Amino acid sequence: MIKKLSASIREFKKDTLLSPLFIMAEVLLEVSIPLIMADLVDRGVEAGNMDHILNRGFLLVLLALLSLFFGVLAANAAARASAGFAKNLRQDLFHNIQAFSFSNLDKYSSSSLITRITTDVTNVQQAFMMLIRMGARSPAMLVFAMIMAFQINGRLALIYLAVLPFLAGGLIFIMRNALPIFEKVFQTYDVLNRVVQENLRGIRVVKSFVREDHEIQKFSDTSETLYRYFVKAEHFLAGTMPLMQASVYSCMLLISWVGAKLILSSEMSTGQLMSMITYTMQILMSLMMLSMVLVMSTISRAPAVRITEVLDEKPSITQKENAVAQVRDGSVRFRNVSFSYTGDASSLCLWPMDLTIESGQTIGIIGGTGSGKSSLVQLIPRLYDVTDGAVLVGGTDVRDIDLKTLRVNVAMVLQRNTLFSGTVEENLRWGNPDATAEDLARACELAQADGFIRRFEHGYDTRLEQGGTNVSGGQRQRLCIARALLKKPKILILDDSTSAVDTQTEARIKEALRNEMPDTTKLIIAQRISSIQDADRILVLDNGRISGFGTHDELLVQNTVYREVYESQTKGGDFDVSA
Repeated sequence: MIKKLSASIREFKKDTLLSPLFIMAEVLLEVSIPLIMADLVDRGVEAGNMDHILNRGFLLVLLALLSLFFGVLAANAAARASAGFAKNLRQDLFHNIQAFSFSNLDKYSSSSLITRITTDVTNVQQAFMMLIRMGARSPAMLVFAMIMAFQINGRLALIYLAVLPFLAGGLIFIMRNALPIFEKVFQTYDVLNRVVQENLRGIRVVKSFVREDHEIQKFSDTSETLYRYFVKAEHFLAGTMPLMQASVYSCMLLISWVGAKLILSSEMSTGQLMSMITYTMQILMSLMMLSMVLVMSTISRAPAVRITEVLDEKPSITQKENAVAQVRDGSVRFRNVSFSYTGDASSLCLWPMDLTIESGQTIGIIGGTGSGKSSLVQLIPRLYDVTDGAVLVGGTDVRDIDLKTLRVNVAMVLQRNTLFSGTVEENLRWGNPDATAEDLARACELAQADGFIRRFEHGYDTRLEQGGTNVSGGQRQRLCIARALLKKPKILILDDSTSAVDTQTEARIKEALRNEMPDTTKLIIAQRISSIQDADRILVLDNGRISGFGTHDELLVQNTVYREVYESQTKGGDFDVSA
């Protein structure tokens, strides 16, 4: 885990190393000050030597300034290192997530991934900063101050060693009890983020069903759970400060008592006792800082594990080194293809099937809910990989084609396609960043979107909200179709993407696609038979199996499932064929 996370330090290694070095210099100067102070008291104040007082006073000021200088350098280096580490870590997480296939993404909720990139990284960043600052300062201060204390008076310094086991035992007890609670805390953060995310995404549904109170209660319950976990953890962590204070004051009392006796017996000077008390504070403060590092490390351990989990996740879909960099044409062949989302052959959603689609054909796809329509077409651009068999595009197995090349040549308009915050033009350019204004307008004309875009006050510069919430469902679908057309693909997949469009507009879109893109293979998933009855061939799916494949007229005669759907729709029935 540490090795995986430390790989994100990269260009900030210099700052990561400089911070502890500057801290070492700062600590050496700090532990020198009590010795100079003891000498000032013993040989200056008690002896009434003003020259010695001025000499040692000047040296103390110089040491203090130098210590401050190195402290500032250490703080700056640590800030750059920790901020840079967090930046790289977020980039590494996001980069890895972008490479995930759909099956990888199915393992994590979006709220969990957001928590890992934000809250978890912040906690790890804070732990990293404390590690390279306090984690370096505390042991150095402890060792150097202990050495100085033993040089002044070995017997008196043994008091420190007597306190250490008590302090260490208390800290170990606190950490062992707090760690499991913090693991639950970050799991609850995932739930909290999911509740908020779902509420904001579905706010229209929440309001239309008057479920605000239910959502508020759900959020309150999760927030209350988070509160209880934090309180429980703090019950243990609250013992850290009293434990440290008990250790500090016990040491000071013992040193003062024993030291006073040693002064009376002339075995120790007043200045030396003062320096021992100072070293007591330095040693025990370093232990206190060390306990804070341990607390932060405990808190950040769970986030670090969760981050590493995402970094270690290997994309289930990869490409070969010498992948084919060209798609010959838009032909598609399913060769003995079966598919399961879990990869388990015992839970197939597509049963072994053979299917050949010629380049330039228009294929309609219809079937009941859960029949596998969307699953089938998602295998073509390798959004998922087949469980068995092979999908060939342009005569080549999709697993042998360069992923970018394949997906550039396969345009897919999903059931729940997404528009991003930005202008209409910016959203359309996802299809082709180099498209001209004429290209944009032409694609929108084919998708029957140009008319309503030009009616917007700012036309193609109209700003869309996240998810395209400020346009209607039909407008959103037409913009997504236009975006796909800008790719000028060899294969165009429309997954129920005209469901929110009226039949007249749908007919114009189909006619435009037929006339303007005759060489493009078009696969159209639809609920209405009227949307696909003029397709070259129609594929009927039933429970993950091919029930029929032929023209509209052939299927009416040969296929019972298709005929029942057709009759139910033409007679105004309620047969459900939604995807």
